[in-house]
Amino acid sequence: MKSILYDDRVIVKDEHAHNLYNKRYYGNLTDSGLELSFIEALYLLKKDKIEVFTPENEVVDEESLTDIIRNNHTYAHYLVYSDLRFRGYIIKTGFKYGSDFRIYERGHKPGDGHSNYLVKILSEEQTIKVRDFSSYVRVAHGVRKNLLLAVVDDEYDITYYDIEWTRP
Repeated sequence: MKSILYDDRVIVKDEHAHNLYNKRYYGNLTDSGLELSFIEALYLLKKDKIEVFTPENEVVDEESLTDIIRNNHTYAHYLVYSDLRFRGYIIKTGFKYGSDFRIYERGHKPGDGHSNYLVKILSEEQTIKVRDFSSYVRVAHGVRKNLLLAVVDDEYDITYYDIEWTRP
């Protein structure tokens, strides 16, 4: 499927783009087509589901899109996204919950129910204040979700921590 790279997203303009959304819930359907984040676009490009072009019709390859993601400091997000998709989860943005992603269990889909987890991504060297960490857990609990902390190390390995709020 042909898609076009813009400043902050990739838009699939193919007549079959709705299949990517309706079957696996990639991106967001809009009047201009299926809007994908760079992370979703790279994942689909690597899976040979889409082809990416510039508005001038030049091919955008995996390396170029990966460079864009690295320059936006979101490569760790791509790694976590890719790993969770590989495991069969549906992933949507968690921005309104102050997290990086929200995850739908296998067999569940957006609009059919609620996601079970919010995902916060940290690098191994990154420090986090207790107050911030507490706030992530409080928000997740407040919306009846668990917090999944994804820690990406220097070798791009991911360790997941399932954080639950417990009343003392």
